[in-house]
Amino acid sequence: MNLSRGYLLALVLLFAYLSWQLVTPFVQYVLAAILLAFVLYPGQRRLENHIPSSISAFILVVFAVLGFILPFVLVIALVAEDAAMMLESLDPSTFQLSDIEEEIQAETGMSVNISETIAGSAEQIGTVALERTTEWFGVLTHALIGLGLALFLLYYLLKDGDDLLGWIRSTTPLPDDVQHDLYDELAEVMWAVLAGHVLIAIIQGFIAGIGLFATGIPNAAFWTFVMIILALIPLIGSFLVWGPAVGYLLVTGEPVLAVVLFLYSTVIVGVSDDYLRPIVVDRYAQLNPAIIILGVLGGIYAFGVMGLFFGPVLLGALLATLDVVDEHYDRLGGEESGGAA
Repeated sequence: MNLSRGYLLALVLLFAYLSWQLVTPFVQYVLAAILLAFVLYPGQRRLENHIPSSISAFILVVFAVLGFILPFVLVIALVAEDAAMMLESLDPSTFQLSDIEEEIQAETGMSVNISETIAGSAEQIGTVALERTTEWFGVLTHALIGLGLALFLLYYLLKDGDDLLGWIRSTTPLPDDVQHDLYDELAEVMWAVLAGHVLIAIIQGFIAGIGLFATGIPNAAFWTFVMIILALIPLIGSFLVWGPAVGYLLVTGEPVLAVVLFLYSTVIVGVSDDYLRPIVVDRYAQLNPAIIILGVLGGIYAFGVMGLFFGPVLLGALLATLDVVDEHYDRLGGEESGGAA
């Protein structure tokens, strides 16, 4: 490597590092924009045949807000409301604090006032919450800026997606057929995760949630959301919620509803997995459950919420790249030797 090439590579590394520092504060929103752009890009290609690309991109951004972002915000709000109701339902009077205080005094000889202690703790928590108002305002401001950035990026990823893909292909030092194989493999992995992993988890969690609502389980919306999250992790699934729910119905004197929920969850939810997963997943690359588990758990630590989607994608992309390397590596080495000669 001569000095000129070394200097250029050093500049590339320097600017890549600085650019990453710019992206890092909003990496969650950038990943969300990329994910939505990937899902909506086929629609952009079809709409461009009839209307200008800028208008079609704007229409799809509006669709993303109404069809993805707004429902997600509403679900989160509903879940938060359910969680708040769960906390409010914890009536301190039901714990009979006076009896507990008398028992402690009888056993230890110490006089305690649990109610006063709890009130003091609540006051301290309120003080801390007030002091952190500015910090929470900053978090909210960051979220609003990030959401605006995500929509802005989504618009231009859709509008200029063809130009971006063309630039990537022209700057990638690989033959066209190798790039074609590589990008096809990566697209299959992406759709395998979104359709065969995320979509199935949402459907399973929603179907299981219907059983909770129908049998009168308290805070069913909250537990449905939990089941969707659990369904993203293979071999765990929604049983961790509807199983205890069956036990809850038995303990509260509702054996008929318990049997109904058990049969519904084992048969309907189980059948939905057995039939839907092959229909959806067989169209795309199939990922081993171990890859999904590692990708989901590791992705959450690495990328936060978006790691639920991109963790398995990254591991699947590595395997897809290795497949392409195994298929074309010897030929590419021969081309390099021929060119050098």
